[in-house]
Amino acid sequence: MKLNQLLLISIAGVIGAANPSAASNIELGPRPHFLVDLMEESPLKDKLKACAAKAVKPSDFSIGHRGAALQFPEHSAEGYRAAARMGAGIIECDVTFTRDKELVCRHAQNDLHTSTNILGTDLAETCKTPFRPAANGEDAKAECRTSEITLEEFLGLRAKMDGRNKAATSVEDYMAGTAGWRTDLYAANGTVMTHAQSIELIRSLGAKFTPELKTPKVEMPFDGFSREDYAQKMIDEYKAAGIPPEDVWPQSFDLRDVRYWIENEPEFGKQAVYLDGRYGRDGIDPMDPKTFSPSMTELKEMGVNYLAPPLWMMLALDDDGRIAPSPYALKAKEAGLKLIAWTLERSGQLNNGGGWYFQSVRDAIDGDGTLYEILDVLAEDVGVEGVFSDWPATVTYYANCMGK
Repeated sequence: MKLNQLLLISIAGVIGAANPSAASNIELGPRPHFLVDLMEESPLKDKLKACAAKAVKPSDFSIGHRGAALQFPEHSAEGYRAAARMGAGIIECDVTFTRDKELVCRHAQNDLHTSTNILGTDLAETCKTPFRPAANGEDAKAECRTSEITLEEFLGLRAKMDGRNKAATSVEDYMAGTAGWRTDLYAANGTVMTHAQSIELIRSLGAKFTPELKTPKVEMPFDGFSREDYAQKMIDEYKAAGIPPEDVWPQSFDLRDVRYWIENEPEFGKQAVYLDGRYGRDGIDPMDPKTFSPSMTELKEMGVNYLAPPLWMMLALDDDGRIAPSPYALKAKEAGLKLIAWTLERSGQLNNGGGWYFQSVRDAIDGDGTLYEILDVLAEDVGVEGVFSDWPATVTYYANCMGK
């Protein structure tokens, strides 16, 4: 079968499985109510409880992070549909490319060994690092890249919950490993997607788009395919599908990509999102504006309108130990930048202080009941435009209750 025939059949299957009424039939399930019940008594808890019987609509404030990755394989058709059913008004496709330079939805160019079943297929022989079992105190290893296989080969894979068992001595045990999620329900039942397919599916679900151009793991240009070609091709697929620029928030951790869109695709560039990864040992200190380089004002002067840091960078504890906006958040707002937070519902239970995503306010966290308090500070005090979540229902409930 020719590749174009395979693509047409695949697209028809994906769209045919979509629920055309998903946008009008939101299903939040019990988790938002569970989280509200865990909250300490407060006016916020009272308000959230009073919304329990309120009709729910999709909200652009609720962004599906890789779909609904808490319980569905990321960047799968099933995960995207789940995100839409939970009211995510915007859904993310992380974009990378195959050996034949076609765009597909994967969190990284080199994660096929943890996010698909490739090691259990004949394509395992294409992996840059073949599976190596754990031995002599060394972890099991593998590395498989989209850039090592064709689009047709990619479409033959199945998505699974991302994760690996570092102690595995067999491929089966390695693929069954997780980062804390149960995988027996959805482990290898996800439908992988091209970027173009994701556009058609997400549109059919009544949602909008936030594609992230992933940093290549190969030297660029790749067989004549430059970084600029890559950034342009992602935008071109929205233009070819007739998607209005105002429905697309293209993202990148590389400021060069954002500036490319601003200069070469200004209608899309207006909503280009600079994902701020300037943290860590040699990065900026969100509590010290003197370390911000470029500064918030300089970013705005470049034409950047949207800035998206991890949520902990926008939060701090005030003198009374309460959760409040950080100097980073205050300076960004002062410069006129619009903020987007990532990622809620990705740290597991918050009994340990919330982990990496909540590190700046861990002393104020005493369990999952704090989640909506944090979301309320982000929404009302920081003033974020939207929040990425691995389980969009949590944010959708809040957004509907608060009129977001």
